[in-house]
Amino acid sequence: MPFRLRRGAFALPAVIAVSALGLAACSSGGDPEPSGSAGGGETTEAMEPVELSFLVDNAETSIGVVEALTAAYTAAHPEVTFAIEQRPGGTEGDNIIKTRLQTGEMTDLFFYNSGSLFQALAPTQTLLPIDDIENAGAIQDTYKSGVTADGVLYGVPAGTAMGGAMLYNIPLYEELGLEVPTTWDEFMANNQVILDESDAAPVIQTFKDTWTSQLFVLGDFANVLAADPEWADKYTANEVKYADGSPAIDGFVHQQEVFDAGYLNKDFASATFADGARMVATGEGAHYPMLTFALAEIQANAPDNVDDVGVFAIPGESGPSPLTTWLAAGIYAPATTENADAVKAFMNWVATPEACDVQTEAVGAQGPYFVDGCTLPDDVPQMVADMLPYFDEGNTGPALEFLSPIKGPALENITVEVGSGIRSAEDGAALYDEDVKKQAQQLGLEGW
Repeated sequence: MPFRLRRGAFALPAVIAVSALGLAACSSGGDPEPSGSAGGGETTEAMEPVELSFLVDNAETSIGVVEALTAAYTAAHPEVTFAIEQRPGGTEGDNIIKTRLQTGEMTDLFFYNSGSLFQALAPTQTLLPIDDIENAGAIQDTYKSGVTADGVLYGVPAGTAMGGAMLYNIPLYEELGLEVPTTWDEFMANNQVILDESDAAPVIQTFKDTWTSQLFVLGDFANVLAADPEWADKYTANEVKYADGSPAIDGFVHQQEVFDAGYLNKDFASATFADGARMVATGEGAHYPMLTFALAEIQANAPDNVDDVGVFAIPGESGPSPLTTWLAAGIYAPATTENADAVKAFMNWVATPEACDVQTEAVGAQGPYFVDGCTLPDDVPQMVADMLPYFDEGNTGPALEFLSPIKGPALENITVEVGSGIRSAEDGAALYDEDVKKQAQQLGLEGW
């Protein structure tokens, strides 16, 4: 089975499997094994001591995953140590990655997106191929499609499948007698009840961290795909645009509607991702459109409220709405690394069930893994439990960045403007259409 859980099994829907491609100590799996095909990969001779530099973004989940993996690997391979460096997220982080790759100053390893943002790195020119690692075959094809260029594999999965979803506060819903909405109208009706009958902000936005502003648009794509299964292909061929109207523009429109209705937290312009995760966990806010990797942030900073947060798909115009899903991030190496053998040995171990167990122990069960043999515990957090039925029932759709190489860098700034009432949904969609045009031309795509 593509994913195995100790309480059952399920597979990602086929539409993700054919996608064209933008977060300590070991558990019962034991310490990472240095040899054996089911453990750490091929047997290797003892290496000279080496320190591998490793660049990771500053999100709680990303840091937790990387620190846990590197610590566990060093515990089994004392000759290999790591120097971890943090970078910002969002556009600033993207530019750091690209600049360091282009100037030959990239660390030995780095943690970054799969999908369209990976493709934008010109991987065939800048990254180290890893087709020859023994455990490459354990990486599921669904994931390989997001870290492969010209048929060559460049990344191993770190983390799990994620949903771009609406996080919500369960106790507040219970107190107000609300039902989980399946359509946009039902969602907005719930927001009005929350505004009228509680002190909570109906919808949380956290524009201090600009990347968080994109979820109303990006997380709505499964609804677009449900309405037009060919939209991503037509978009890549420059045959459709966001500004053409529904369903593609709906995410922009919905973001404007929640601002116009006065449903946002008062500090939406200065609040951070950490603030948003805390607010939805404690009930200061009712809804937070976010990637489900927010679970790690909640576990770290509001551990008593982990099971107070549930998940539902971002509602579309008609229901029941599908869940928009993301591939895990990847671990990559630049072509310029001087420690290719040590880098590949580490990446080979990351593609094992032992490494999955290390991640689960460090940041919790976040969702299904993309490595054969990886499992999840029976007692997953409520957010994960709410996600799994979407996968079980096939009611999911991949984010656009896994079906098309086109993702414009200005989206997070445009959605901040739309979500703040500075720019209309129509103007925002049109501006983003121009933004993606530049990237499509840079990629040399036909029709642009």
